[in-house]
Amino acid sequence: MDTEGTYDARGTGADRVPSPAGPPPAAPPPPTRAPYAPGPRRAPTADGGLEEWLRTPRPVREPGVWRFGHTPRPPEKPEGVSDRSLLVGVLISVLSGLLLWSLWRNGYIPYRLVPLKLFTPGDWWYAGTFGGPRTIEGADALTVYEAVLFGLLVYGCGRLGNWSEIFRRHVAGRGQPFLGLATAAAGAFAELLVWKDAVPLVRPVLILVASVAGGEIYQSQAVVNVIYALIALGVLWPFARLGHWRELAAARFGKGAGSPGKGTGSAPPAPSAPPDAPTFEQWPELRAAGLTDAAETLAAEVRLGRMNDVDVARVRHAWTVGRAHPERLAALSEAVLRSGGAAALHPSGARDLARRTARHDLLTGQVRIGGCADDPHNPYARRGSGVALEPALLGTSLLAVGPPGAGKSARLVRPVVESLALQALAGRAAVLAVGGAGGELGPDDAFDVVVRIGDPASVHDFDLYGGTTDPDEAAGVLAEGLVGDVTQLDSRRAATVLAQLLGPYRAVHGHFPGVPALRELLDGDEAAVDALRQALAAGGHQAMLRELEARARQKGGPGDPGPVLADRIALLDRPAFAPFFATGDEARPFSLRSLEHLPLRVRIDLPERAHAEASRLLTRLVLAQFTAIAAARADRSLFACLVLDDATHTVTAETVRGIRRLRSVNAGAVLALRTVDDVPEGLHTALLGAVGCCMAFSGVTTWDGKRFAEVWGKEWVETREVAQHAVFADQPFTRALHGLRKLVTGKAVTRDAVTVRRVERERWSASELAYQLPAGHAVLSLTTVEGEHAPPLLVDLGG
Repeated sequence: MDTEGTYDARGTGADRVPSPAGPPPAAPPPPTRAPYAPGPRRAPTADGGLEEWLRTPRPVREPGVWRFGHTPRPPEKPEGVSDRSLLVGVLISVLSGLLLWSLWRNGYIPYRLVPLKLFTPGDWWYAGTFGGPRTIEGADALTVYEAVLFGLLVYGCGRLGNWSEIFRRHVAGRGQPFLGLATAAAGAFAELLVWKDAVPLVRPVLILVASVAGGEIYQSQAVVNVIYALIALGVLWPFARLGHWRELAAARFGKGAGSPGKGTGSAPPAPSAPPDAPTFEQWPELRAAGLTDAAETLAAEVRLGRMNDVDVARVRHAWTVGRAHPERLAALSEAVLRSGGAAALHPSGARDLARRTARHDLLTGQVRIGGCADDPHNPYARRGSGVALEPALLGTSLLAVGPPGAGKSARLVRPVVESLALQALAGRAAVLAVGGAGGELGPDDAFDVVVRIGDPASVHDFDLYGGTTDPDEAAGVLAEGLVGDVTQLDSRRAATVLAQLLGPYRAVHGHFPGVPALRELLDGDEAAVDALRQALAAGGHQAMLRELEARARQKGGPGDPGPVLADRIALLDRPAFAPFFATGDEARPFSLRSLEHLPLRVRIDLPERAHAEASRLLTRLVLAQFTAIAAARADRSLFACLVLDDATHTVTAETVRGIRRLRSVNAGAVLALRTVDDVPEGLHTALLGAVGCCMAFSGVTTWDGKRFAEVWGKEWVETREVAQHAVFADQPFTRALHGLRKLVTGKAVTRDAVTVRRVERERWSASELAYQLPAGHAVLSLTTVEGEHAPPLLVDLGG
């Protein structure tokens, strides 16, 4: 298979790639695909094409934020007055204003004309404090004076009644078109009051115009009509400003009919760069390197819809890798010119998965698993934002705990496996998923290798020794898988026993023993041991003969791990496993060492129902092999990830140390447990400290919740303690006011004594985790490989 030098430079040819589990998609792809998943000729998103997907901003945010199209949340507003208090305030201010205006108009307010008389001629007024206007000029001045006082009264009542807040909360807060309709209705009502002289506005304006331009101006009807029109427009102007009528009209009519959404900010802004500057979808990095023809080819592929998001991610990754190797860059350029978006294909030839069940963004390597709930436990800025996982987070490993049915497989494991499979198709990752037969890890055609242990129809076998030729290394890993969970047995002694048998057997036969032969040797079968001893003597393998003799002397001694190893290996020496774990020349095992160089997608199905203990043994063995192989990789450019759908009785002391080392070798593990008690009690603290990401699903017990609460620690919070003290009035008038206030608000008059303190509290308590997590939710804490942390967040897994 032609890989354009992308993978061959790793020292691995196409002939070493295991055949895919199912028929790989042909290139070019078939015209029809599953409706949910975009193919190479379909847009990567449901609501836009590939060009729009490439132009969507992805701001750098805190760990775990879904960056695709992320919009920061507006700043938190302080707690305001309750709606009831607002409405009561408006009602009281309006009634107070009407009362004051009525008292004014009926002359019950003393000295009301004194300020006006101080600034006007005395012959305009009758004598005395209550004397009214004597001349027409005095009457006109009084009219203007009352209009000014009316405006001040309205302004004062509006400030006292907090009219602006109730407008923002209940009118402006509902958005368009309600805002425009409400302000239009209010404007029409204001016009009615103005022209009915209920509001003193028309006559004062006419008087002021006459005093400036002269009374003769009203002899022209046209001038009068113009003044009336200006008054009407002046009344409507503040309502138009409040209702944003101009923006509403532009949104509805300015961009043409039939285009809803345009003109409201949904259209992309005009680019600030020069018109000839290449945009993101025009591959500017290739143009900058002088590969203009390749950039033009890829831009045309994007524009014509011949590429998908996997193609874009794969070509960009190939370009990133090729910059350090000019020969690869030249091969990539030739492949792009020849094949377009199908350049640098995955060894399987696949360009996408047949079906996707989660939202993926391959430019950032993220998969969305939910959204932050609007809960006080979550920081305000994170509420409502998407939650996503990526290799930078999975590199610290993730531990998920939740009862059956909580959603671990469907809402966490499956999306993570799917994301890693897509990144493997882009040449950036290798994934190994382990679960029960018939699980939810994905269809067969989503993987390159499917190992069905216990199924005679399985194309691939499993290598118990991890592809190594070193007896000591093979013995150490095999011992961890066989007896790593036996706390009374030292796995190092078990590894020594296995090495004393594996080394001599390999020296004679050229390969390690199969399960039946290894069981015979561990049981101390005389015929098998004598035959091996004679073959070693005949071949001159004196060192290996001494190893075998040492094992014979130790057999049956106190603390001998041989019988325990024999009992454990007997779990694999069953008729259902007879075709498996072969080691001869005709064996067809799949070795995890293939993950060192190739972006493979591997799934191992275990017979958990019929052979539960054997499945746990194999899972321990896979975990031990993965941690050992990942740490020993020479080429760590690929992100390798192991996903265990059920890690029950899998974790050992040695694998905990191996998990801790994964973050430094560009690898990670995802472990799903029903309860933390599925791990030996002595390893609880070590395991929770080894992983950087922890996830507690709804339904965990208080015992599990206590362990997570200890991991997540405490934080300083500010508490407010309010003590209400009754206020007693001595004066009759004050008591009357208090009675009126109690009648309006329904509460007695009290004085609040507020005490503010900073206290240290658990971020999540054991009781909250056990009893307050809603169904379909989980609490997730995150850590990147660089050490950046995110606090435990309440995640809605369906958001």
